[in-house]
Amino acid sequence: MPSACNVRSRARERNNVLSRPEFMSLNQPLPPLRGPGTSEGRGSTRRQGPSKPQASQPSEEPTDPGSKMPEEDCMQLNPSFKGIAINSLLAIDICLSKRMGVCAYTSSSCGGCRSMVTLLALTGHGITWIIGTIVCLTRSHTLAGQEVLVNLLLALILDVMTVAGVQRLVKRRGPWEMMPGLMDCIAMDLYSFPAAHASRAALVSKFLLSHLVLAVPLRILLVLWAFLVGISRVLLGKHHLTDMVCGFALGLLHFSLMESVWLSSSTCQTLISISTFSWSPLI
Repeated sequence: MPSACNVRSRARERNNVLSRPEFMSLNQPLPPLRGPGTSEGRGSTRRQGPSKPQASQPSEEPTDPGSKMPEEDCMQLNPSFKGIAINSLLAIDICLSKRMGVCAYTSSSCGGCRSMVTLLALTGHGITWIIGTIVCLTRSHTLAGQEVLVNLLLALILDVMTVAGVQRLVKRRGPWEMMPGLMDCIAMDLYSFPAAHASRAALVSKFLLSHLVLAVPLRILLVLWAFLVGISRVLLGKHHLTDMVCGFALGLLHFSLMESVWLSSSTCQTLISISTFSWSPLI
């Protein structure tokens, strides 16, 4: 049997060996092993408390990577060539229209000519032409003249109503965001697209050129007047250039439509009799 001294000496030597630097890791306790997806150690009987839910932080990435972006967002991020071309043309139109609005205000670069340009634009106003046509109709005593004037009056009413309806649908503002005047409110010319004055000038000029015998200088002046009426509204800052062009096209369309439904002389006389309360169905 070994003595107690020998046992103590051997234990002291073993502790000295384990305290050497190369055996220091053997003295450290092993960390508890954790299984995948579990919160408890393999050899531990102690349960961890319920973990506190972490505050959700906003993420810039979509939660579902397979979800598609809205169609409008895709169109904004990846615009088509057609969309880019249309937006570029609209930007050029707005820029040029604002540069041409030199008579928009009295403080503009050509504000001193504003009164004269306003007077020129008034010659293409719907109320002006409707009242003038009615006055000429009351003073006309020939069947041919009354036929032309009645059809012109109906064309003017058609033009005013159509332009007002299209403007209500589009609701495009002018380049300078001006409030409509009293005459514009009466003629329902409240928005920019299409240009009502340009449409009316194109209709009247084409109508008069087709149904009146005029000399060549008068024909040139009539065409020049129609163009100046359309451009005057751009100078006043009321319309864009595209509004003026579409107004000219719409006026020519109204003329073609009126020519296709031209009222005869007898029909015009019936309408005149009804309007003056002198019509009798027995005659």
